[in-house]
Formats: sequence, C-alpha cells, structure tokens
Amino acid sequence: MEVQKFYTLPKLSYEYKDLQPFMSEEQLKIHHTKHHQAYVNGANNILQKLDKAHKENLDIDIKALLKELSWNIGGHLLHTLFWENMAPPSTAGGKPGGMLGDAIEKEFGSFERFKKEFSQAAITVEGSGWAALTYCMQTSRPLIMQIEKHNTNVYPMFRILMVLDVFEHAYYIDYKNDRAKFVENFWNIVNWDTVTKRLEELIK
Repeated sequence: MEVQKFYTLPKLSYEYKDLQPFMSEEQLKIHHTKHHQAYVNGANNILQKLDKAHKENLDIDIKALLKELSWNIGGHLLHTLFWENMAPPSTAGGKPGGMLGDAIEKEFGSFERFKKEFSQAAITVEGSGWAALTYCMQTSRPLIMQIEKHNTNVYPMFRILMVLDVFEHAYYIDYKNDRAKFVENFWNIVNWDTVTKRLEELIK
C-alpha cells in the first residue's frame, strides 16, 4: 500500500540573521520554527484524522475539519511563498525590471503607485491576513489581493507572485504594534528575482 504523504516545514534559503536590520534573527526564527510549524502540524493532524476516518469508515464533522484544513494549508502555503520572496538586503529591494516591471508599469501606471496600493492593502487588511500580488491569466493583469486570515477574499485560480504576512506574529518582536513600519521596511528585503521568475513561469 502506498504511504500517504504529509506537509513539511520548508528550509530557508538564507540564515535567520540575514534579513537584519529589517527583520531580526529572533523574529524570523520564531516565525518560521514556531508559527509556520504550527500550520504544518495542524494540517497534518487533520489529514491523519481523515485517513483514519476513511480507513475505519468513521463518522466525522466534515464541515469543521475542512474549515480547519483550509486554515492550516493556507497558512503553510502562504508562508512558504513568503520566505521565498524575501532575500538579504544586500541582494534585495529596489524596484523590479524586465517582464515584471513592465507588467506593473502597464497596470498601475508606475512602480510607486503599485507600492502605495500594495502597502495600503497590507496595512488595512481586517484583523490578521496578507497582501498579495497576483496574476490573472484570463486578463493578463497583475492584481493586488487582500487576504483575510489565510483563506478569505482569495481570487480563485489566480497565481500568487508575492505575499506579505501582516499577522501580528510576523512583526511583533521587532515592531510591536507598528504594522505600517513593518510594511515600509518589507520593501528593503523583497526578492524581485524570485517574484519575476514566478511571473515568467506563468507566461513563457
């Protein structure tokens, strides 16, 4: 019988200290090893419950389980994207060029306008959530998505190019309750190479 697969915590491509001074070693380490790990564990626990129910033909509260599964899988996948679209400040930040830069200029009029709208989306998301730069394959347009929690207000089938986590756990050690300052400093560690590659893979 084939062994069922489960989620795992991804390794970072940089060290915990490498995003300083914009994200401290302590902040990044706790976020990655504690908060992200919790979503991985939560998703896997539900998969195990589903496996047991299917194997033993048990009754389950499918509505509650699927809601919880969506929360945890969303948290895992968004965090995985988040780690990848950041890089040490020596190689990150600035503004994108190439295909991504052109797409942003065409849609928003300028990079500065895009940066302003994306920052506003991140700062104003209700409760805990995310700001995301997405791409619509049907209209060939990069669009901003404001995600509440991990799974509310999501544009179905849109591909995510870049995300910013604005749950309080993403910044509370470094910035206390100053979400706006965290968002402002995020632009110094955006890995535009990764974001551009995500777009290129969609429309090559």
